[in-house]
Order: sequence, then structure tokens, then C-alpha cells
Amino acid sequence: MKVLVTGAWGMLANDLAPVLSERGYEVFAPPEDMLDVTHLDTVRGVVDSYEPEMIVNCAAYTKVDEAEKEEHQALMVNGFGVQNLCLVCQERDIPLVHFSTDYVFDGTKEGPYTIDDEPNPLGAYGCSKLLGEKYMLGLLSKFYLIRTSWLFGHHGRNFIETMLELGQRQKKISVVADQRGCPTWTRHLAEAVVALIQTGRYGIYHITNSEPATWFDFAQEIFRLSRMDIELVPITSDQFPTPARRPLNSVLAPFPLPQLLGREMPSWREALQEYLQQRNAVKRAGV
Repeated sequence: MKVLVTGAWGMLANDLAPVLSERGYEVFAPPEDMLDVTHLDTVRGVVDSYEPEMIVNCAAYTKVDEAEKEEHQALMVNGFGVQNLCLVCQERDIPLVHFSTDYVFDGTKEGPYTIDDEPNPLGAYGCSKLLGEKYMLGLLSKFYLIRTSWLFGHHGRNFIETMLELGQRQKKISVVADQRGCPTWTRHLAEAVVALIQTGRYGIYHITNSEPATWFDFAQEIFRLSRMDIELVPITSDQFPTPARRPLNSVLAPFPLPQLLGREMPSWREALQEYLQQRNAVKRAGV
């Protein structure tokens, strides 16, 4: 099957495209200057040229705080860009795989959010992602809408790298301890998504590494596994104000994915350990 992957320059696509290739898919992942999803004619041109049997959309505006000032840009990519892809998929009767976020929820629920819970984003970023979801649900019947959260991977900036860099400069770090979510490694996400595609079961899915954590929990494990002696100070979101409000609880319930695939996702602790092992191996090799 021929698959077009958008957002090839991003963290997720850099893991997803290789996994697709490993599973036998013929992948075309054009660079950003060749495929801008905000231009419908450009999308049509690339699709007409390559003739994919499926599109996987990894193109996204992901700067949560900057979106408060750059709302138009966020809406163009996360909302209207998705609309363009949906229109092209609709015209050619091909499925679309698209990624959304835990930040479409407001965090007021006590337990994990299910696919049936009503979105209510707190900030511009979440609103832009929700707009993309609405276009997808309104225009397509063949789709995989995948919500995920707290991504980390080898091909982009992430919380792990931020913590490790801070740990090189200071021995005491304050970390927010009242926001709860599911840290997710892009490699594990990519593997689960490809397995899902192979089932042919369209719909909305929540895919994250298993077990919830706070940013404080995440930081503790990063430094423990890295054997760095750092004093971590738990603080509240109010003590660390940001331009964009974040949900205090954005844990995503995985149902029905484990039942469909017959397995649970690895825990975020397992994912973090493997990520750090790979990171250290690359550093030792001098790559």
C-alpha cells in the first residue's frame, strides 16, 4: 500500500515513516517546502502525483504557549490544514490517519478521558486541534482519529531533553506536580498506529504509553535512570504560570485499542528507559 506521510520533518513522522516501511508500506514523506497542508491546491497536486492509498497526517502546529498569540497560524495548520486533507481524501475515497491531543479536554474529570467524553479545550492550541477533529468527523467515514499526549522522541525537543539540560546547569529544579497525563514515546505510538491501521477498524482512538504520571513523577524517573543527583521541588501550576492554561488531568483511557490489538501499551517508565538507552548508545557512538 502506498502511504503519503505529511509533516515528515517532525518528531512523530521521523518514527512513524520508518515503522510503516518496516511493515511493508511504500512511504512517500515529502519535505515541508513540497507539501504545505494549508494550501488545498498543493495537497491536491502532491496526491495526484503520488496517488497514495492512505494519508497519514503528522503535520501540526504544536507550540502550546505560542498559540495564544499565534492563534491564526495554529488554526491554519491544525484546523484548516486538516480540512484540506479531508477534502482530498473524500474526493479520492482514501482513509486519513490524523493525530490530535489530550489538550482538547479541560481536565475537570476525575478519571481518565474516554473517546465518548465531550471535548472542552482550555487554550488556543486545544481549540485548533478540536477544529481539525470536527472537520474529520464531518467529512470522512474512513478515518483513524488518534488522540495522544506528552510526546517524546529522538527527533525533536521534548521534556526529557529539557530536564537533562537543566540538570547540567543546576542542582535544584522546580517541576509542576499537579498536572497529570500519560508520557508517550513516539516509537511506541508509531508501532501501535501501524498495528491499528492493519486492522482496518476506523474510528476514534486514544493511544498513549500506559500508566498516568505528573510532570514531577516524569522528572524524578528521568534523573533516577540518568543517575543524576538533582533536588526536585514539586510546585503547582499556579506557581509556574504559562501563557496557555493546561488541563490538570489529561489522562486518556486506552479503550478500545488493547482489546482490538490483544495487548496493552508499554508503561511510560519502560518507554523512558528504552529511550534513554538508545540516546546513550547514540552519544557513545558519537553519531
